Amino acid sequence: MSSSPIVRHATLADAAQIARLSTQLGYPASVEVFATRLQKLLDSPTHAVLVAVGDDGRLVGFVATEQRITLELGERVEIVALVVDAEARRGGVGKALIAAAEQWAQDIGTPEVFLRSNILRPEAHPFYERLGYTRTKTQHAYHKPL
Repeated sequence: MSSSPIVRHATLADAAQIARLSTQLGYPASVEVFATRLQKLLDSPTHAVLVAVGDDGRLVGFVATEQRITLELGERVEIVALVVDAEARRGGVGKALIAAAEQWAQDIGTPEVFLRSNILRPEAHPFYERLGYTRTKTQHAYHKPL
């Protein structure tokens, strides 16, 4: 990329490109599935999906955020997804998306941003630390299909 990406809120028209980007990170699904999920997030006041647009108009990344409140920790925004196109990495896209997510958190009055980074992606950990994030713990994640 020759210039900083334009970061904007996602629209339903972005579903195909978000699906393409998500597949790069190992989360493949059909465009229809992503469109359904994206519409639910766009309709939710506690979620934001922000996209980075490259010089050619294609999406080069996205970040998804969720405003959360818990009894033990209070209110915060969690970055639940961050994907930068493989061809656009190390070009400032991730930094711009994180900054936009942080701005959204400030705009809605949330005092903290939180994120999780898979231990299988060690190259991402120094990136977050350079942006001022502090590792607070390592944990196991469990799921149960219902």
